[in-house]
Amino acid sequence: MDAFLRSFLNPSRNWFAAQHCKAISKRLKKYGLRYDDLYDPMFDLDIKEALSRLPKEVVDARTQRLKRAMDLSMKHEYLPEDLQALQTPFRGYLQEMLALVKKERAERDALGALPLYQRTIP
Repeated sequence: MDAFLRSFLNPSRNWFAAQHCKAISKRLKKYGLRYDDLYDPMFDLDIKEALSRLPKEVVDARTQRLKRAMDLSMKHEYLPEDLQALQTPFRGYLQEMLALVKKERAERDALGALPLYQRTIP
């Protein structure tokens, strides 16, 4: 069942999934965002931990993209067409680190240890 679901959601095999990815890509390019920028560190502590482990330059670039997107949104404008063509919305930077953090959390749960971000100093 899992293989069927993956093939159904794969944009190269499913026309509807490809159209969805195309629409998401178009909207992200308008603001100069990447898909990984949409993850909220306040919603999931694993994302917060993964962002803290990334290099400072990557996190700073993410912050600048988010600030630019908020500024454009407040002004009811989009990026110029020439800059939209340069955007790469599905070039990820967070997924590998997030997978590592989730793997470490699962290992801690299996060992019965407290997660790092729930420990308190007495």
